[in-house]
Parts: sequence; structure tokens; C-alpha cells
Amino acid sequence: MTNPALIEELKTLLEPGKVLTDADSLEAYGKDWTKHFAPAPVAIAFPKSIEQVQAVVRWANQHKVALVPSGGRTGLSAGAVAANGEVVVSFDYMNQIVEFNEFDRTARCQAGVVTKQLQQFAEDKGLYYPVDFASSGSSQIGGNIGTNAGGIKVIRYGMTRNWVAGMKVVTGAGDVLELNKDLIKNATGYDMRQLFIGAEGTLGFVVEATMRLDRAPNNLTAMVLGTPDFDSIMPVLHAFQNKLDLTAFEFFSDKALAKVMARGDVPPAFDTACPFYALLEFEASTEEVAEAALATFEHCVEQGWVLDGVMSQSEQQLHNLWKLREYISETISHWTPYKNDISVVVSKVPAFLKDIDAIVEANYPDFEVVWFGHIGDGNLHLNILKPETMSKDEFFAKCATVNQWVFETVQKYNGSISAEHGMGMTKRDYLGYSRSEAEIGYMKAIKQVFDPNGIMNPGKIFPL
Repeated sequence: MTNPALIEELKTLLEPGKVLTDADSLEAYGKDWTKHFAPAPVAIAFPKSIEQVQAVVRWANQHKVALVPSGGRTGLSAGAVAANGEVVVSFDYMNQIVEFNEFDRTARCQAGVVTKQLQQFAEDKGLYYPVDFASSGSSQIGGNIGTNAGGIKVIRYGMTRNWVAGMKVVTGAGDVLELNKDLIKNATGYDMRQLFIGAEGTLGFVVEATMRLDRAPNNLTAMVLGTPDFDSIMPVLHAFQNKLDLTAFEFFSDKALAKVMARGDVPPAFDTACPFYALLEFEASTEEVAEAALATFEHCVEQGWVLDGVMSQSEQQLHNLWKLREYISETISHWTPYKNDISVVVSKVPAFLKDIDAIVEANYPDFEVVWFGHIGDGNLHLNILKPETMSKDEFFAKCATVNQWVFETVQKYNGSISAEHGMGMTKRDYLGYSRSEAEIGYMKAIKQVFDPNGIMNPGKIFPL
């Protein structure tokens, strides 16, 4: 869509200065954290109200203009990339927490509220918003809902969908729907709220959401444990789960740790070098809980599952231990990693990882491979780092040739080719490895109902 008259018409729907077409804005707002595709939007629209979003969608329907939603643009599957002349709809100016209900423990948020903003708001009220990940300082609630974001606390608190009490959406047809009305119990037919969670803006735009909050955790404590091999991590998980209610259980490889330590701004957990590490967190609400954690650690050492470990003794040490895990994605971004975000049920993780590792070693002998992930919920992040001497296009093409074998293994284990990053442009061609032909047919039919003209983030779950 290159018609200047249409852009001028779009400008009349929003406040002055809230439609941008300069090169810097098109570049910045036309992409997310992926580097696979060059951004090529024709304009960036900044609505400030639900009515303005609705007006933009109706305009797009009238002129058959494709729209791409933009939140914090922290996505890792090119779900917010505008590469084909679309208009980007940014929610940066719809960024207010508009209501708090202390009895229901909910906060009604506009789509552009930043995750950290909601977390801090909850903390100020003596409550807790538990969906957390490395990009929480820039990701937005609308985007979190669009990808059903997970992160580091899923083992205890679940995914974003567990915390959405209700929402308002503007559908692809331009209708405003209020879904579930924040009810806990509501048995009045289809829960369309759940259709929009994880839909990546392909059915319509989430413009407002009521998010549930929880009680604040008491004395969060972390342990980092070094293991002699990957096979030891799962019995460590089971041992601690039998004694404690874990709020997180993460893992990362020695290569991942080495990248973070090379930054020089995070102290080491301990001196013993180990091939794999587990990071677990729990509420040390009593001395008995802390003693149970130490006893379980000693048991794991006796069994040969753990070589060394440390338990946080202060809030600062807690934060430092978490940095060892949370800084990985940011640190390795320098190497333009090719990312796979895959998952299986927890019991299948050891066999699954061995099969994937064999594929990686056979096909990427000259590439550096970094493993980490939310192993407590079966989610593994496979990161292949681009050599400095290889071009981006050559590197991505070589990685893509192995996708078939990786995703065939995911399919063999009844897993998911995208655990929490969404499909986007990077995964859309592989949907059949996680969804049956019949399922995909029903999904396309649902999209046709909500988005009859196909204007809502096209090419992000299904190929164009």
C-alpha cells in the first residue's frame, strides 16, 4: 500500500503527529528483536483510545490495508515485523493502568502497559504479578497476551493466559468485544478470550485487559547448582519438587554461563566448573523450609547429581544469581543467534534433548551452540551462534536446512515447535509439525470469522 492519499486519510483518524512515515520510525517500529527480515512498513499509527483503534481497523478494511500490531517489539519469532508494506499500529500511547480493584485483586490495563510497570504497580499495592522474563522492562501487556508469554515462573504460576481475567478487543471486522467481563466463573458458551490469547494479533487487537494479581511471595531464595551432566538435572528437579514448592527451575550450559561471565558485571556463583547448571527458586518462609532446601542439596551431592552450589543469603545475592540466567539472551544477541523455542512434557526432556543434541552436533560442527531454558516446564531454548566470518543470510539459510530434522523430532515427542515465542514469520511454515491438518483448517476458519478481509497481521501464523 503506497497510496499517499490513503496515508493522509489515516492521519485524519488520529491526533496530529500520530502517523509517522519517516525512515527512522519505519525502521524502528517495523521490526522486533528478530533479525531475519528487513522491515518495510509504509506508516506507523499511534492510537490513544479504543475508538481510534476501531477507526483505524475500519479504515484498513475499507481500503484492504494490512495492519501489524506493535508493542515492546521484544518478540523472537518476527510476529511484529512489518515486511510487506503494512501499517504498523503501535500501542505506545495506550499505556495506562486505568483501574485497580483491591477486593478482586485485579488491574485493568491498556495494551501498551509495560510488564515491569504492572509488576511495580502490584508491588506498590502489596501484591504480585508473576509473569516475568528478561524483556519485562520493555515488553507490553498486549504483546504478552498475543504470544501467551511464559518466562521464568511458569512452573509455579503458569502462562499469561492464567492471569487474564477479561479483555476488550477490536476484531478484524472492526467490532469491539468485551470478553469474559473479569469473571472467575462464566459458563455461557465459548470463552473467546482464550482465542485471542496467543493469536499474535491475527484475529484482532487486544486494546485493554484486566490482569489478575497474586499475594506477594515471602523471602524468595535462589540456589544455583552445578551438575556433572544434563542427565543429573532432572533428578535434581524431582528431588527439590518433592520437598519444596518451587517458583522457578531453570537450566543453562557452561557455554551460556561463559558468555555472561565475559561481560564482567556479574559475580560468579562459585569456582567449580560444571557443564550444566540449574537455578531454582522458592519461598524460604520459615527456617524449616531453608533447612529442607539445604538437606535436599546435600542429598543431591551424595547422589552425584550436584558438584557444587550456592544459596542466596540476601536480596542482592538473589538478584545476582538470577542475572546468570536472565542476562543470557541479551548477551548472546551480539552473535545474531538462530533460536529454537521448543517444548515437550517434562518427563520426556532428557531423551528429547539427547536426540536434538545429536542432530545439532552432526549438522553444526563448526557452530557454537548455547542451551538454556525453563526446564521445569519442559521448555528448551536452542541457540546457534553466527560465526563472525559468515553473512547473516548464509547463516540463517544453513540453520533453516536442519529445521526439518529438529521439528520432526519435536513431532516424534508430541511437542511444540514454539513453546512461548509465538509462530511469527520464522515458524509459520512449520506449523504442521505441532498441529494436525484438521486443526489448522479449524484455525483458518476461526480467523476468517474474526478477520474476513485478512488484514490483521497476515502471514504470522499461516503462510501468506
